[in-house]
Amino acid sequence: MNKSNNNLTLLSFAALWFGAAVSIAEILTGGLLAPLGFKNGIIAIIIGHIIGTLILVAGGIIGTETGLPSIASTGISFGKYGAYVFSVLNVLQLLGWTAVMIISGARSVNEIAKVLWSFDNIYLWSVVIGGLICLWIFFGNVGVKKLNLIAVVLLFILTVMLSAVVFKNSELFSSSGDGTLSFGSAIELNVIMPLSWLPLIADYTRFAKRKGDAVTGSFLGYFTGSTWMYTIGLGAAIASGNSDPGAMMLSANLGFTALGIVILSTVTTTFLDANSAGVTFLNLFPKLNERKTALGMGAAGTLIAVMVPIEQYQNFLYAIGSVFAPLFAILLTEYFVLKKSRKLQEGLLVNWGASAVWVAGVIMYYQFIKLDFVIGATVPVMIITGLLYCLSWRWTESWILLEKHRNC
Repeated sequence: MNKSNNNLTLLSFAALWFGAAVSIAEILTGGLLAPLGFKNGIIAIIIGHIIGTLILVAGGIIGTETGLPSIASTGISFGKYGAYVFSVLNVLQLLGWTAVMIISGARSVNEIAKVLWSFDNIYLWSVVIGGLICLWIFFGNVGVKKLNLIAVVLLFILTVMLSAVVFKNSELFSSSGDGTLSFGSAIELNVIMPLSWLPLIADYTRFAKRKGDAVTGSFLGYFTGSTWMYTIGLGAAIASGNSDPGAMMLSANLGFTALGIVILSTVTTTFLDANSAGVTFLNLFPKLNERKTALGMGAAGTLIAVMVPIEQYQNFLYAIGSVFAPLFAILLTEYFVLKKSRKLQEGLLVNWGASAVWVAGVIMYYQFIKLDFVIGATVPVMIITGLLYCLSWRWTESWILLEKHRNC
């Protein structure tokens, strides 16, 4: 890696990850915590985000020290073909996020349109937003960075306004909830959101000017932004029974401004998901055209948004946790605990031992979701998966597939 590109500072990382956290998805997920009541909901938000953001930052450290992107770094533990498998899973995750963001934005726009024009068609708005994302991809990266910055600034201003609207009702602070969501499930919904960024964080932290800048800036930026969004969603759901940002903006009498902000933020944010899905897909099929592949991903995400109900959103978050929690438990254990390999091993195609532990971790995750531990599923699964890998790696270190070198 060219060290001259290592110019991102603490402020750069804080702004980057605060911007990533300011999204409709975070607000909606915060609204899922309403059954806990406000006090317990805030406790779950803080505990869950401390755990999740620490794991996120740990993954970022690997990028600063090795110069490897996140998905490429999985090859340290799993080999070349293993990294290919996780590239596929990352594409699926990004497609899922594309669909979630499109349908979330469409729901908010639909709420606004019903008030402004008495027009109600969430599927049409999904197609419109998906079409705008594809247009964004088609016209390339010109102006994308500036427009994303504008969207983040507008959303920051909006969240201040929404905070004033939501928290003017002092009664919500004493809400006790209805108990239909357990504390462990709430912790998990908070841990999973930063965990979903693990396959991307090292893509940025590898360009850090100093490791401390990446660690501190990423933690402060994401933790601050995400906990704020979750808290707004929690407060809105308790106060009005609706955490949809569109409904909140209508209550603040923002009208057409609300419509523009929701569409702009959804398009500029979701463009990154669809475009990254296309770029990651090129790791598997490098001869494909990048723009056409990204357009295909945008179209596929739109189709999923129309066909899959938002009620499956919570299950989608759990699916992300089941895949990436044990994956990065193994990688982090290999890198920070065993320290037996801190770089890609030439000729290693598959590490079957690591792969077997990962499969066991995925199975364990769903069992722990059913057990409903007070600290959620991610923490115990990552600890047990890491311990299992520590105990088994010597026994399974010969379970590998190496590339055959041909003599010329």
